[in-house]
Amino acid sequence: MVGDHSSKQYDHELEGIRSKVLLMGGMVETQFDEALNAFRVDNAQLADKVMADDQAVNQLEVQLDDACSHLIVRRQPTANDLRTVMATIKVITDLERVGDEASKIARTAKSLHERGLVSFNHYDIVRTISRATADMLHDALDAFARLDGKSALQIIAQDDEIDYEFRTILRNMITFMMEDPRTISAALDTLWVAKAIERIGDHAKNIAEYVIYVVEGRDIRHCKPAAVAAGKGAG
Repeated sequence: MVGDHSSKQYDHELEGIRSKVLLMGGMVETQFDEALNAFRVDNAQLADKVMADDQAVNQLEVQLDDACSHLIVRRQPTANDLRTVMATIKVITDLERVGDEASKIARTAKSLHERGLVSFNHYDIVRTISRATADMLHDALDAFARLDGKSALQIIAQDDEIDYEFRTILRNMITFMMEDPRTISAALDTLWVAKAIERIGDHAKNIAEYVIYVVEGRDIRHCKPAAVAAGKGAG
């Protein structure tokens, strides 16, 4: 009876942490969306809001890390339970970094607004990669919520598309700068935003990899796609 009670209490505490992680996920999704909007319409006030909101995300990261540490000490989870807690800690870190990247986009949007750099439609350059990455982040959080290993594998594969889109943007920006030196400053800022978006895609991929770790016990970080598809990994 004592064991059953302890197990139920552990499950309750872990579910509480997971709920807050998903809340944090929703917060950084909003940050990302608002940062892109600020970049699209040169809205300095919205950019300031995104940067201010990052403090709440940082505070939640600290609270969740502390909750996970206490859970490990009190409940001493093993096997899959321990994998779940460790993966959750890593998800928390990746979400905080998504918030950081969103803040970078917001800072760039504010800088463009203040300098009046509108030599080309900078948002159109990143529109495709923005939509793909936003969808990828949302799907990764959904896979984490449902511990859906099949969806997680599909999300991981999408990262190659994000990387390809970033390389395309890089080539386009180099062409702009070579053809018209007056675009250099705005082009560099747009590249900075595109890189931040690409990094958010990397963090979404990481979250999907942690789902595989929990569900299957495989550590597929740094594995080639063919090895992942074949069911191989470090775990």
